Amino acid sequence: MDLPSDRTGEELSRQLLVIVDPFARRTDGESVRIAKDVLCAGATAKVCLPDGPEDFAKALAKRGARRPVVVGDDRALLRAVSLLHRERELSGAVLSMVPVGAGVALARSLGVPSGAVAAARAALYGTERRLDLLVDDSDGVVLGDLRIPPLAESPAPPGTERPWLRTCRSLVRSIAARPVRPVPADSGAPARLRVEADGVTLVDLDQPVEGVRVGPATGTGLARVEVRCARTADLSTRARTVTVSGEDFRYRSDSVAIGGPVRTRTWTVRVGAWGLALP
Repeated sequence: MDLPSDRTGEELSRQLLVIVDPFARRTDGESVRIAKDVLCAGATAKVCLPDGPEDFAKALAKRGARRPVVVGDDRALLRAVSLLHRERELSGAVLSMVPVGAGVALARSLGVPSGAVAAARAALYGTERRLDLLVDDSDGVVLGDLRIPPLAESPAPPGTERPWLRTCRSLVRSIAARPVRPVPADSGAPARLRVEADGVTLVDLDQPVEGVRVGPATGTGLARVEVRCARTADLSTRARTVTVSGEDFRYRSDSVAIGGPVRTRTWTVRVGAWGLALP
């Protein structure tokens, strides 16, 4: 459930910590420069240029009373939220983001403006919105969607696929005589998974599963659970807690982070768990 905050843009902290992700600096230096100019002109801003994830974490930890503004892509936003969650400081922080780079679909889905100027102005003058969060039993977080195979429909980020897997996929494509329904690429067959929503079993191990997707059901405080079955009709429901178990499986969070393999994982909705400044 997206809850409006009592704090308006004018009441948000006018002291900013601008953390510029190194990948953003390499891919679109002009947008980074524009964002810094707008932010520094409108507030007292300290600009940090971390060299990697470790420096990023140190800068965020030393923010003091400054409100963090992330300049980068979805990975950078997810990193900031994850760090604040693990430090148990997420509820008291209000994040802002200036999306820079190609991988910003998550930021746009959350309502962050796509242009550097518009996003920087939202960081300066926007209103805090409280957003839901999926938290798993290993303390991982999901801001948007969670997906479990088939990987064929959710390709891994460059450099994360194993060479033999790419070779197998190329071979399958080359010999396929006709279209077939996509299946989990890790196993070559639908997965045997048990999916439970608030303790109720949606599918069990005897029902092959081709894909699971969990995402926010906006305005409800619940997650939307969708299960694509191999032999029966697809299933969908809403729940506060979702548990997936069975054979080893991997999962993709927000299209950027890959977790697993695990035998079981539980995700729970945290209502209004984090704040994002939006227009």
